[in-house]
Amino acid sequence: MAKKATATNRNGANLGFEAELFKAADKLRGNMEPSDYKHVVLGLIFLKYISDAFEAKHRALLAEDPQAAEDKDEYLADNIFWVPKEARWSHLQAGAKRPEIGLLIDEAMRAIEKDNESLKGVLPKDYARPALNKVMLGELIDLISGIALNEEGNRSKDILGRVYEYFLGQFAGAEGKRGGEFYTPRSVVRVLVEMLEPYRGRVYDPCCGSGGMFVQSEKFVQEHGGRIGDIAIYGQESNYTTWRLAKMNLAVRGIDADIRWNSEGSFHKDEFPQLKFDYILANPPFNISDWGGERLREDVRWAFGVPPVGNANFAWLQHIYHHLAPNGTAGVVLANGSMSSNQSGEGEIRKAMIEADVVDCMVALPGQLFYSTQIPACLWFLARNKNPGKGWRDRRGQVLFIDARQMGVLVDRTRRELTDEEIQKIADTYHAWRGEPGAGDYADIPGFCKSASLDEIRQHGHVLTPGRYVGAAQQEDDGEPFAEKMARLAAQWRQQREEAARLDAAIEANLRELGF
Repeated sequence: MAKKATATNRNGANLGFEAELFKAADKLRGNMEPSDYKHVVLGLIFLKYISDAFEAKHRALLAEDPQAAEDKDEYLADNIFWVPKEARWSHLQAGAKRPEIGLLIDEAMRAIEKDNESLKGVLPKDYARPALNKVMLGELIDLISGIALNEEGNRSKDILGRVYEYFLGQFAGAEGKRGGEFYTPRSVVRVLVEMLEPYRGRVYDPCCGSGGMFVQSEKFVQEHGGRIGDIAIYGQESNYTTWRLAKMNLAVRGIDADIRWNSEGSFHKDEFPQLKFDYILANPPFNISDWGGERLREDVRWAFGVPPVGNANFAWLQHIYHHLAPNGTAGVVLANGSMSSNQSGEGEIRKAMIEADVVDCMVALPGQLFYSTQIPACLWFLARNKNPGKGWRDRRGQVLFIDARQMGVLVDRTRRELTDEEIQKIADTYHAWRGEPGAGDYADIPGFCKSASLDEIRQHGHVLTPGRYVGAAQQEDDGEPFAEKMARLAAQWRQQREEAARLDAAIEANLRELGF
């Protein structure tokens, strides 16, 4: 149990804590599949979170008014879930070594769902299944008991929230392609959030996965001195298991949100058909071919052209644009092909969007950012109104191109992340270009960013690949005079050509000797 002591003592004071905790939890996994184990672990972390929040409130109420401590409404008023006695963490911890621990956890989950309408059908309730190792369950409870031990209130919530988010990311990595269905890498989400700055208004994600866009939006508001109550969160998810992860993820963060599930998805059963949103952040599945487009040929959302049945990319873009409020902005992750493809009428839809001046900014991302795919990705930023006033610049007739392909650092053999400084550089460039008060002056930087006119984009056949516009980065002057450099390079070229000729002759001689 040495690992438990580490988790307890460190109390989440730095980012190494989550990694150590995950290693300890992963060691207990044995030969269980990550896709199954994910629900076992995340369900327990969630239980610990709501129990800690309840116990803290319970102690405070007991000190003030013992009768109020048993009043469910006192907890709901503070956005705290009511946790009945048999579901409290202390009860489970006391029974962690009993053979029926799986049954105790399932009963706790059912009791919580029974007393909290918003959690109905959300929590995992199959801990008693025979295939689940009960010793491992007990050890997991011991391990999780050490998270945020001796911490109170918001700090305890923040640590558990961080652990939940970190574990989601690690499980996504372990699951590879399937992991990408529920998790967007944190650095990609942060680029969207830092660029769009969702301070107040409605925030929406039509394919919200496990809710990472919302977690980062709430963090942004908090870090920039805003009020959480100033944003309202809406989301839709078609995968029931993923929707449950999102509900738990947001509850662990104390985020109040309207996240809806139906198996038909946002195209065929839009849960918010009449609502318009101030900010839309989305990472739709790339290049989906079986989205049922043949049943939606006449849809009101296709303002720029009917999207091809064989690829949903431009259906997502148009669904998102349709839902933007009059001054709304959207950031969408898509496969690079969306910037240049002319297949099945995609080029015509892209041209119509550009000519309608709804494309605000394009960002080319580095490779290896995603768990689920090696397909290179880009970010589309759409705006309903490029001349919003309030001291901002009139951007009509212009699109900002940012080429971030050379950014990012490798965090393991297969995956890259954008650094905080790089995210800030991209966001600051966009804010300066939009002319936001206090954002500084914008200037084109060869090889990185360029503000292009619609005429320039027309000359490139309405292709939106940033590399076509930003040009090559300026080379630093190395101080060597041009004439001397040319003489040196010419001599080097002749020398290499002679060496190549010598090697060719040697190879030819060897082949002859072998009779060829």
